Amino acid sequence: MAEGDVQTFYSERDGKWKNQVEGRKRASSTSDTKAEAQQAGRELAKNRGVTHVVRKKDGEIAETHDYS
Repeated sequence: MAEGDVQTFYSERDGKWKNQVEGRKRASSTSDTKAEAQQAGRELAKNRGVTHVVRKKDGEIAETHDYS
């Protein structure tokens, strides 16, 4: 992933789905469901004009969408 891209992933540590901008340490948002997190991640990526990477619960890449 490139600097600034958004990824949606599951955090085993706290059991939440999160969105994080590549290059930042903290999550931009957290959600209880993958669908909610994916929606928020999509909007964030569209607004930033970057790629949105959605990961499965096991960390494998499920989808990639380019909004640049």
